[in-house]
Amino acid sequence: MQLLTAALNLFLHLDVHLATLIEQFGFFVYVILFGVIFCETGLVFTPFLPGDSLLFAAGAFAARGSLNPFLLTLVLWVAAIAGDSCNYWLGGKLGRSVFKEGRKFLSIEHLEATELFYARHGGKAVVFARFLPMFRTIAPFVAGIGKMDYGKFLFYNVVGGTVWVVLFVWGGYFFGTIPAVEENFTLVIFGIIALSVLPGIVHGLRHWWKKRCLYKGG
Repeated sequence: MQLLTAALNLFLHLDVHLATLIEQFGFFVYVILFGVIFCETGLVFTPFLPGDSLLFAAGAFAARGSLNPFLLTLVLWVAAIAGDSCNYWLGGKLGRSVFKEGRKFLSIEHLEATELFYARHGGKAVVFARFLPMFRTIAPFVAGIGKMDYGKFLFYNVVGGTVWVVLFVWGGYFFGTIPAVEENFTLVIFGIIALSVLPGIVHGLRHWWKKRCLYKGG
């Protein structure tokens, strides 16, 4: 519960926390941002960390002159690609054993949903998952479990990571300083999160409906 409360507070006041980090750590904030994105994408145990919203917020601060947009993009791009590669390696080493019934984040249901996602989309799932919280963290882990060819995985990893980082960082850069966005930054972050999780919710509802229909039919 404390972890969820802390995560919620981070999301609610992401702009305030990021401004504080920039003020306190200066250039080393790039290292912190690298660490957050690396962990969010690279450690299957930390899917609760901010991803899309942090990229957008960092882009907005770059537009204000607090960060260098090109260096920021490079740092987060490397973090995203290295993170997925780390998660792929962890999946190959640890396998399905880290997923248990009843867990909030690493549940069997999340694992099965991600495996189904892979079954439908193949290697492209690595790209699509970049834009889906939870799936983004679990997808490369599942690719490692399934022993996907690393060369193939790396290709999709680079494509997905590039599109994801550029889209959100530069989206924040170009739109984050619009007065209406600055004045309602928390709402904008919630909007980004809502748009990110919506496909997953729709997918889950469709899966639930199909199971319900099959159950009735039986």
